[in-house]
Amino acid sequence: MDLRNYAYLGDAVWELFIREKTITLTNNAKKLHEITTANVKASYQAELLHELEESLTDEEKDLVRRSRNLPVPIARRSNQSEYRQATAFEVLIGWWYLEDKQRLDEIIKKITIDV
Repeated sequence: MDLRNYAYLGDAVWELFIREKTITLTNNAKKLHEITTANVKASYQAELLHELEESLTDEEKDLVRRSRNLPVPIARRSNQSEYRQATAFEVLIGWWYLEDKQRLDEIIKKITIDV
């Protein structure tokens, strides 16, 4: 499967995870939106990838390396490094979702969201 497809799926899986977490925190729609957007933005995903890197397998590290080398859309070029890191994070999430849900669950348990 193409890495961009994993990233596309990973983006949706990650946002669903965040939304599931946030609904237990508040009933306020504005606050739900603020928490969700803070946790799905590229800078936060890049930070999470950095935190997870030491616990990745060689295969997962290879996925990250290849994902970081994907072409960056023109609109995102102002912060290429952050965007590339976030894309690599989404690729991992999508890959785990399709290939190893147990590993995805293990990683998700390690992650705490910003509130």
